[in-house]
Amino acid sequence: MIKPIRLTSYASHFTSHILALLFMLIFSGSAFSQQIETIPITPQYLAPAGPTLSTQPSIQVQQPILQQLQPQPALPTPPQQPLIPVQPSVEKPSAFEQYIAGKLPLTVSTDLKHFGYDLFRQPPSTFAPVDNIPVGPDYVLGPGDEIRITVWGKIEGQWSVVVNRDGNISLPKVGILGVTGLTFKELKELLHKEFSKYYTGFEMNVSMGPLRTIRVYVVGNAERPGAYTVSSLSTLVNALFEAGGPSKTGTMREIQVKRNGKTIVHFDIYDFLLKGDKTKDIRLMPEDVIFIPHVGALVGIAGNVRNPAIYELKGELRLFDLIQMAGGLTSVAFKGRVQVQRTEDHQFRTIFEGDLIEIEKNPEKNFALKDGDLVKVFSIVETKNTVIITGAVANPGEYGITPGVTKVRDVISLSGGLLYYASNQAEITRIKVTQAGPRTERLFIDLSKALEGDHQHNVPLEINDYLFVRTVPEWELYRTVTISGEVKFPGTYTIKKGEKLSSLIERAGGYTDNAYLRGAVFTRERVRELQQRQLDEMVERLERELLGRGAAETAAALSPEEAKIKEYEIKQKRDFVAALKGVKAKGRMAIKIDQPEILKKTPYDVELEKDDSLFIPSNPQSVQIIGSVYNQTAFVYDKDKGYSRYIDLAGGYTENADKKRVYILKADGTAVRPGGGFLGISWSKDSNRWEIGGQELDPGDTIVVPEKIERIAWMREIRDLTQILYQIAVTAGVLIVAF
Repeated sequence: MIKPIRLTSYASHFTSHILALLFMLIFSGSAFSQQIETIPITPQYLAPAGPTLSTQPSIQVQQPILQQLQPQPALPTPPQQPLIPVQPSVEKPSAFEQYIAGKLPLTVSTDLKHFGYDLFRQPPSTFAPVDNIPVGPDYVLGPGDEIRITVWGKIEGQWSVVVNRDGNISLPKVGILGVTGLTFKELKELLHKEFSKYYTGFEMNVSMGPLRTIRVYVVGNAERPGAYTVSSLSTLVNALFEAGGPSKTGTMREIQVKRNGKTIVHFDIYDFLLKGDKTKDIRLMPEDVIFIPHVGALVGIAGNVRNPAIYELKGELRLFDLIQMAGGLTSVAFKGRVQVQRTEDHQFRTIFEGDLIEIEKNPEKNFALKDGDLVKVFSIVETKNTVIITGAVANPGEYGITPGVTKVRDVISLSGGLLYYASNQAEITRIKVTQAGPRTERLFIDLSKALEGDHQHNVPLEINDYLFVRTVPEWELYRTVTISGEVKFPGTYTIKKGEKLSSLIERAGGYTDNAYLRGAVFTRERVRELQQRQLDEMVERLERELLGRGAAETAAALSPEEAKIKEYEIKQKRDFVAALKGVKAKGRMAIKIDQPEILKKTPYDVELEKDDSLFIPSNPQSVQIIGSVYNQTAFVYDKDKGYSRYIDLAGGYTENADKKRVYILKADGTAVRPGGGFLGISWSKDSNRWEIGGQELDPGDTIVVPEKIERIAWMREIRDLTQILYQIAVTAGVLIVAF
């Protein structure tokens, strides 16, 4: 028997270690979590296997990441049935939409379909049943029809009778009446006349109950030829829908209805589709035959008509008749060119070009079409007499010109004139076409002289010229930075080029008495963008490495239990990657802040950039400890206690703690390894002294005790996972110091 494995142990080990690192990512860039949505974490989420203390910790992390990393149930959830993806319908853009978007194709597509056949490819259930159609006065009765008669007044009565095979009905007192062949109107007159022979002072209502069915035949080149039982109210079009309409070898223009050996109607479906003419859609009678002959001559029309398709000829059809049948020309059709491809004597194909404008002027040139002709109507050729003006003008963009006449001053006037920060210097880029290839020329313009009409600078423009109006050197209206927290005058300040951080602090009135300079958070937008790109690349690489072998391992599982474990590990990996994708770079730069007069003498007095932000917190007066200890919480800061003492106060290490990789997350955003030199004595460059027991703790610091990563089976498969996670921490705004 295979011994079951506790899957919950994977979740607890995984959660404890990863939350420790994610806390470092979040805490370091959020200014002590003051500006993010937070919830407290109870020991059940952070503590590894083993007893926990009841003290409520004050550690806070972002809620979405916590939800991703909560412990999982003991057994994996059964896989859900896969959903069938619904492919959204993609509507083909019209020719005019393509023209507006500048994507009008230069070639004519000949992907054409027969016109009209799609109408009959819909299932019959999409049309209302013919039984629901009201019976008109001209309806002809026959065997099987039910007649309902109601009489009231001096006499009252109701009768429902069915026309029998002999065409008769039987009524009390009245007797037997022959009704076959009568119209509904004639039936009502007959019944009133017969009842009047026996009764007076009455009113009568006659209606039809369930109608009889009739059998008709659809033969010839139908999609589904055969005998069909239809309602007695059915018409020719109803029967065609039942039979799927004509096949691609059947005609749309000469459908015949035969009755008693004679053809009683010739129906052209094109009249119905193009004109809405349904006058020849007659009502069918029993034993009618619908005959669909072979299709006639076919021609195609492609390109810029409203309904390009393959059309069936009927009689003589000329070029303009075909264009009208196809809905006419589109708004982007080019009248100057029409091409016809024609098959001659079933031996070869010829192509000739025509001009629709010329044919309109000379109707005798409107030639007749032949079977197999393909007509192509091309689109207009895009020609732009335009130039582009950009830079320091009121309305930069594309403007129409008269080449060689619209001179620089004219275009500047059309664009609304120069902006007040425009330079007198402008540049024209011009492309010349030569037999050796395009040649680029650049003309330098003095705008002040061009606006005065100096011909040397107010030059005539040519098609596709690019006019760039420069701004004055190093122009920028203003740049702003933000300083907040424990300063006397927090707010958003404008800065000048070259202004430094110490100047911003002085302008903000300096620090308040509660300012805690060690915990200052300085962020920069340019750094955040760079960090985010690096973070996305690293997470993507980690995702490929984590999930690359998951499916193969599941398929290679030797038992269902092992397959479930592998599936559960894959889910853990996906949750882990999803949590990392939720980590956003803060753009934090780890700097050491001091009084402005001292800061000016250090490398940390950086030159400010647009959207920089400085936050000065108050002293938290506490030290946090998280990770593989028995009680993750915060302690009141005591300068006489080292990091190991705080670990003791937290209950000590758990059995899975990685004691060799304990590190301290400093309030200034750096992460350092405690200990160091001989006998634990190391030199601190910051305090300029020897320190015993490793790096000195400060208020706001966090002691992180990682869990042994080797205990998580699937993490052992990933090369340098710890290094990858530390790199992610760096890009999220934490500086990792060499250990």
